This record gives sequence, structure tokens and C-alpha cells, in this order.
Amino acid sequence: MLDLLGKSLNTWLKKYPLLQKLIQKEEVVWIQKDHSSSFSSITIQDIHQAEERLKRFAPLIEKAFPETKKTKGIIESPLLPIQKMASKMLDDDQKKIEGKWLLKGDHALPIAGSIKARGGIYEVLKIAEQLAVKEAGFNLEKDYRTLLTPQFRSFFSKYSISVGSTGNLGLSIGIMSEALGFKVTVHMSSDAKKWKKDVLKRKGVQVIEHLSDYSLAVEMGRRACKKDPYCHFIDDEHSIDLFLGYAVAALRLERQLRNQHIIVDENHPLFVYLPCGVGGGPGGIAYALKLLYGNHVHCFFAEPTHSPCMLLGVMTGLHDQICVQDFGLDNKTDADGLAVGRPSSFVGKTVGSLLSGIYTVNDEQLYKLLYLLHETEGIDLEPSALAGMYGPIQLQKYGWFDSHFSQTQLNNSHHLVWATGGQLVPEEIMREYVEKGKLLNSKRG
Repeated sequence: MLDLLGKSLNTWLKKYPLLQKLIQKEEVVWIQKDHSSSFSSITIQDIHQAEERLKRFAPLIEKAFPETKKTKGIIESPLLPIQKMASKMLDDDQKKIEGKWLLKGDHALPIAGSIKARGGIYEVLKIAEQLAVKEAGFNLEKDYRTLLTPQFRSFFSKYSISVGSTGNLGLSIGIMSEALGFKVTVHMSSDAKKWKKDVLKRKGVQVIEHLSDYSLAVEMGRRACKKDPYCHFIDDEHSIDLFLGYAVAALRLERQLRNQHIIVDENHPLFVYLPCGVGGGPGGIAYALKLLYGNHVHCFFAEPTHSPCMLLGVMTGLHDQICVQDFGLDNKTDADGLAVGRPSSFVGKTVGSLLSGIYTVNDEQLYKLLYLLHETEGIDLEPSALAGMYGPIQLQKYGWFDSHFSQTQLNNSHHLVWATGGQLVPEEIMREYVEKGKLLNSKRG
């Protein structure tokens, strides 16, 4: 434990009583008391412009990745009902949770198999577009598939892209960068799963493994890239482009909800549960959803009990000036995508006040939920992607729903769990996850 920024532990505990449970790695719920409706300089027009860029690249994506042929190069995931899962989870709960449950299936996003296929791929495409326009005489009216020709691959090969990652962001950036011809380096933290490193290596991506956690891996990548004028570092902690790529998901979700005749208004609230690591993915989505739906949508971040970095940053207002290690937490979790000790200051300051709350979940619970989802809905996710699933239960126990909404509102509500990854997990590893969850559930019984 460090010097706690010059304050004694008792001083911290007196000001933030919830810290005691956080330090003891207990599951907690933190509710935003100073909820704000103010937004940063990022506008809905900025998000629409990001979506237009993705549309311009759609023919290229369709050609480079045949799995996107059905969607004509649009990288999007399904919106799925999971009422069987909800019923199974509520078997042991004393009070029924009203409303219908939905799963936003980013675990099935093509190309990268995770939510990172949004922000990560978007920023690589923007880099490619800007370089092609500025240095190679390309213009926005041309056929974007020409960017896959040997001529442009040779052009892009003069440049390199670098990123620090616990796994999924590295996969999305590595796969797309390699498809265009960029040289790619992914700095992987000690939390990154071996299979994710192996996938990148097989695709010719340079993987630099660090014994440290995510934050230092990012810093090492940032430093190395600064030495090369032809290198672009994709900064998961500060990138507005990553943020905008994720934010596009809210525009797509709005259309999906409309197509399924799901209303979001004062009498039909929408509760959204988003797994959170450094914050970019859930931050971009939550920000855009609040722009679209205002106070009718309620966004909650979910973090592991060993890595509640965003909760610490937002609760104290210190953001990246504080980390979980400051309070003796080890930042060790099987939810590798969420194994982040220090949050993004950019995301915390931009989105923190818009959140309804943040809660934590332990690894054992993630595996139990993983197994239940496998059994009830036939959907397989990696452990970190289950962090959102326990949100309704946590908030029900806390008493938040009954204290904020009428019975009619709750009856008309929807609970949307954001599934962030899982499709690329090797079968044998997924079987191990399922078996572990099965064993933990049997012990509970």
C-alpha cells in the first residue's frame, strides 16, 4: 500500500466509507448522488460523422473479411432476449425483478469477437483514411476497396501502429492493421491470456509481453512509439477516436430497439449494464446513450472486486491520480479485459457524472453466470463479459429500483446487459470456463 496521496487510511475511510468494503474485496454498489446532465464538447454530430466513416469503409471491410458479407461490411451485433437466463438467475431471489432482459451481443462482433471491434477498428480505419488522403492522393469519393491493393499495402507498410492492451483491444487493432498492411506492435500486460497473444503472433503482429499490469504496458508502448515519427500510438486511456468508435454503438442500438418496438421514455426506462476496464468502451457507449435518451436511460459500470479503478476514480474525483494498488488491491482477476488498476481520466471526467452508478462483482460470480448463460440461452462469453449480468440483482438487493421508480415504470422497463467478448475464445478454453462455472454452481446448491 502506498502513502495514499499524503492522507492516512482513516482519513480516506471517514470521507468514503465504501472504501472499507472495497479494500476487503467485497461486492459493492455505488450510486451517483451528484448526477449531471451536462456533456463535454463531443456532440451527437461527431458520433454521426464517425458512423459515416464506418459506412465509407464498409465495402473494404466486406472484401477483407468475408464474415461481414451478410451485413455488407457493417460490424454490428444482435440484440437478444435472455428471459430464460433472467428467470434462472431469479430462482433464488426473494423478490422478482420487473422488466424484460436483453443482451447486446458484442461477443459475436465479426473480425475481433469483442466490443473492441468498435473503437479499435474505427481508429485504425481513421488513421488509414487520413494517411491515404494526405500522403497518397486518395479522396473520400473513391472506392475504398482500392486501399487493399498492393500499391496501398506498400504505402501503409511504411507506417506502424502500436497499442497497449490486456488482450481484446490488441486483437482488434492487430487484425485490422495487418489487413491494411501496417506494421503492428501490441504491448501486452501480464493479465493477457496466452491464446490472445498466440492469435496475434499467427497473424504476423509483433507482441511485446510485459510482466507488469495494463497501465505500465500502455506507458511502455507510448514511450516506444514516440521515438518513431512514422508510428501512431492508439492510446486507450486518452483517445477520442476510440471513444467515438464505441459511441456509434448507441446509434445502432437505438435503431435495433425501434425495430423491436421497444420504447425508451419516462414510463419505459432502460437500464444498461456495462463491464468496465480502463473505461473507453463503456464510456463511449454510455455517453452516446445519454445524448440520445437523457434521463430515461440509466447506465451502470461493472468492475471486478480486485480492480475497481473507475469506481475509485469517479467516487473520489481523482480519476487517474489514484489506482487500486494505492489501497492494497492486487488488480488480479480472471476478467482479463477488466484488469486495470488506473482508470482513464478522460473517460472519468467526460462520463463519470452521467452514470447512475458503479458496482463490483467477484470472479466466482462471473463463472457462475457464465455457466448459467451457457445452459439457459446457449450463449458463451468470456468471464469479463459477464460482469454486466449481475447488475439487476445487485441493484435490487441495494433497493435502488423501488426507491427511484414506480411499479408501472418497472413493469415497462428493460434491462440491457452488454456482452463484451467471447466468440474467439478457443473451444477447449471455453469448455474449461463452463466446467468451472458448473462446479461453482453445484457447490452453491
